[in-house]
Amino acid sequence: MNGFSAGKQSVKSKHVLVALGWYDHRLLEGIAAYATEHQWHLAAHSIIHEKVIPWGWEGDGVLAWLAAGDDLAHFVASLKKPTVDFSMRRPQLPFGRVIQDHAQTGRMVAEHFLERGIRSFCFYSDSENWSQVERGTGFVEALKAHGCGCDWLRWSESLHGGFGYSEWMRRREWLLSHLNAAPKPLGLFAANGVLAVEAQEVCAGSEIQVPDQVSIVGIEDYLLSVGARSRSITGVDTNLVEQGYQGAALLDRMMAGENLVPPPLRIAPAGVITRKSSDVLAVNHEGVAKALRFISNRFTEAIRVQDVAKVAGMSARGLHQAFCESIGVSPGQKIRTARMSEAKRLLSETEEKIEGVAERSGFSNLNTFFVAFRKAEGLTPAEFRKTARRGR
Repeated sequence: MNGFSAGKQSVKSKHVLVALGWYDHRLLEGIAAYATEHQWHLAAHSIIHEKVIPWGWEGDGVLAWLAAGDDLAHFVASLKKPTVDFSMRRPQLPFGRVIQDHAQTGRMVAEHFLERGIRSFCFYSDSENWSQVERGTGFVEALKAHGCGCDWLRWSESLHGGFGYSEWMRRREWLLSHLNAAPKPLGLFAANGVLAVEAQEVCAGSEIQVPDQVSIVGIEDYLLSVGARSRSITGVDTNLVEQGYQGAALLDRMMAGENLVPPPLRIAPAGVITRKSSDVLAVNHEGVAKALRFISNRFTEAIRVQDVAKVAGMSARGLHQAFCESIGVSPGQKIRTARMSEAKRLLSETEEKIEGVAERSGFSNLNTFFVAFRKAEGLTPAEFRKTARRGR
């Protein structure tokens, strides 16, 4: 792959530079999928593998992730080519942008904790990077809407912060002091995968029980750093494959003459991948606990709220109130969420026909499934399956 010259190419082929100051293999998979479909030539080797900026490159457009380094940003801006940036670090540059919906990620994690009955929360970040700020803000605001507060642990603002050989130890001591002082059970949302692993290690070193005392959710980013070996930490799938694909699609339109720079396109996270670090049910209400276990085991069947209430030994009205107070959602919402999660899993991981997915997920008929799925995901089941398969 030549990163310095477009060379001779066919009329139909576009020559696109992939200039990523930060990247994940799944982002590249999304870009490559679109490029293959449209017969693009991608130039990427010199930047990604050799960290060499290809001054003198000529081509049709650029897909960039402009990270902290200014040299790459200056180079991309100097090309004066149609450009899509996967970051918002430099919003002043006149580029198209396809970025992760970090606020939605925060809201998704908040719901994950609330559904498990947790009522004490913290968000752990180590910088004022725009993505961390948006994740934290979305998390805090979602909890506030449910009447819950959240302690934002900002290492970047800590009096103990700063660089030096002792920073690693000081940060862990600082984090441990906050975790020890926090009411339990605690839901900790880490701003990225590395911080989630760090929080797990701090808890393990101090005999804080995960997930019973501290439930941890991170971001499954950068080569699956969240629990890469043991895969024990719950992480949000930020949908990087789709981000790469949609970034390439936007660049294609810009190269075709779409001159106006559109507002940033935000890609919603694909979902929370639940693992041991947050697999806890912190519900003191005996009836609600019984109901949740029943829903978890029987949601694929034609169960109704009345059936759940009977198992819990409560009236339907009493169960509704107890659910809302204990986990922030109604029994009906919990059943629908469980069915939708199973449907998404089947669409992503199996070749089951849509009719079979609807039946195996507990939906009463195909029409009900289509309406519920489109309302929840903004896509038809077939469209969701196509999107989910791009990275496979």
